[in-house]
Amino acid sequence: MDRKITVALAGNPNTGKTTVFNNLTGARQHVGNWPGVTVEKREGNREHKGTSIHVVDLPGVYSLTAYSLDELIARRFILEEKPDLVANVVDASNLERNLYLTTQLLEMGIPVVLVLNMMDMARSRGYQIDPEKLSSLLGVPVVPCVASRSEGTAEVLDAIVAAAEAHRPGVSLNYGREIEHAVGSLEELLRDRPLPHRATPRWTAIKLLEDDEDMIEGHEEITGDAAVSEAREKSLAHLKSVYGEEAETVIADARYGFISGLMKDVVRKPSIERVTASDQIDKIVLNRWLGIPLFLAVLYGLFQVAFTLSVPFMDWIDAGFGWLADQAGGVEGWFGALLRDGIIGGLGSVLVFVPVIFLLYIALSILEDCGYMARAAFVMDRLMHKIGLHGRSFVPMMLGFGCNVPAIMATRTIENPKDRLVTILVNPLMSCGARLPVYALLAGAFFTAHQGLVVFSMYAIGIILAILLAWVFRKRLVRGESGHFVMELPPYRMPTIKGVAVHTWERGRSFLTRAGTIIFGIVLVIWALDYTGALEPIGRAVAPIFGPAGFGQWQSAVTLVFGILAKEVVVGTFGTLLATGEAGIGAALGSQLGWTPLIAYAFMVMTLIYVPCMATIAVTRRETGSWKWTFFMIGYTLILGWLLATLIYQIGRLFVG
Repeated sequence: MDRKITVALAGNPNTGKTTVFNNLTGARQHVGNWPGVTVEKREGNREHKGTSIHVVDLPGVYSLTAYSLDELIARRFILEEKPDLVANVVDASNLERNLYLTTQLLEMGIPVVLVLNMMDMARSRGYQIDPEKLSSLLGVPVVPCVASRSEGTAEVLDAIVAAAEAHRPGVSLNYGREIEHAVGSLEELLRDRPLPHRATPRWTAIKLLEDDEDMIEGHEEITGDAAVSEAREKSLAHLKSVYGEEAETVIADARYGFISGLMKDVVRKPSIERVTASDQIDKIVLNRWLGIPLFLAVLYGLFQVAFTLSVPFMDWIDAGFGWLADQAGGVEGWFGALLRDGIIGGLGSVLVFVPVIFLLYIALSILEDCGYMARAAFVMDRLMHKIGLHGRSFVPMMLGFGCNVPAIMATRTIENPKDRLVTILVNPLMSCGARLPVYALLAGAFFTAHQGLVVFSMYAIGIILAILLAWVFRKRLVRGESGHFVMELPPYRMPTIKGVAVHTWERGRSFLTRAGTIIFGIVLVIWALDYTGALEPIGRAVAPIFGPAGFGQWQSAVTLVFGILAKEVVVGTFGTLLATGEAGIGAALGSQLGWTPLIAYAFMVMTLIYVPCMATIAVTRRETGSWKWTFFMIGYTLILGWLLATLIYQIGRLFVG
């Protein structure tokens, strides 16, 4: 390769940024965490016309004001890591709103390529956009594309390479005489001062006038300078006397004014805005009376479809592991027992649920990609406000259906720290994919005719408990005003096969990875302890605690204890201890442990609520920065799980004997 460049991919949420990233990088990408924080970092590479392009996908943000962690990460990466340019992905059908972030990127003085995505949506609304004129007015390359159909990817790559070679920043906004005078005064003082990383004197001056918290508190070498501090205070006081508003508001208004004028020059809209299909669907989906029932109906249908379609695939996998167990039947001694009961029985009983998990993830990916999940958060906003939170808190809760770990990480987009803390504390109540094998096993064994309904009830119980406890915590433990919720609703789009496949794999591979590493290792430990006779005494010591809930057998106690390490281990442990494959676990629970449908349901509720997995505990500690709140979360989930499981069993016995 002749040269290497680094490109930061930036944009608002719902602009198709992830699809653009996938198109640019293909399969040459990997996922990790940003240094020092547990927020996912996506990177990929692409070779194009003799240039090696390293693409870093920044978190989706609406601005770079550093109010949330995602905004702070995006801004600091541009300043500190010094990418060669920023590819700013914007939604052509919602251009005016998206360009606010563009103006802030231009202020940073870094070369920008504007990726005008979703041109098909803009055209369907009758919008006529002039990319050449937009490029001329902004001073940056503008490339139209339709990322969902991979249209324009080569042109985007061409523009990236050319812009990196030219290394020319775009236009600099003019904020008017008074603001420009204040900016100029500070800029002169800052020219000889050590500025943070890549920051220019002009950008730093604007941030100081905006009263930017990260700049004020994080760079005392600048803000602590007497001359700079005095000039800043004088400028802020003068601007307040002239405009009657804070400088931050005036600067924001100036950006919107620039964008408004820009739109008049580059976009022609129909004289009468047509009613789109999205608008017509939203009349039903966002209806104040139909919205929540429809959301619950969608979830119920999702589980019914996932379980119905997965049955034959699960049967094939189970038959395959059954065949392997038969082949291992002739192996004598401890190694034969390890093969049959540990590896095949334990791990096989977990992997048999891969079809239902992947089908569930496919369905969730379709709902996300078509735009419905954003509506679900919007619909829940009214209810969430009544408990002291808002719709933005519901987004991480919905992510918890996949895994509680990234869901808790996603709370970093919540600006209000009290809202964020409460959302973290209740997130483990959302049924993650790791609990699904437990539900599927017990629902299939004890509720054959109503599997979908029973599993749906687990998710519904989790949502209801999360909402109720959030209300209690907000009223009693974490009091204060809730933040505001502003969320753009993306237009409905037809999900692409590639997009759904990528999103499904991103979720599902973690299950397969855990099954092949963590779960496999734990199952081997469980088998070894059971084979040597050390496991039963541990189980018998703990079992009496669960007696009132109906599952006071030592095997059941052991599964719950090891389930704290990873919830998938619950099924694997049963498979190992009962020495049977998935198809026989249900029968063994009835014949060997005396379980009934009532006990099975109580056990599912316990699995749903009690102490989350170790990964969730660890991320809770990191995100809250407090062992106090982490132990509080562990304690309340354990007590609540035991209480509800016991109530279900004890009250249920009055009716079913």
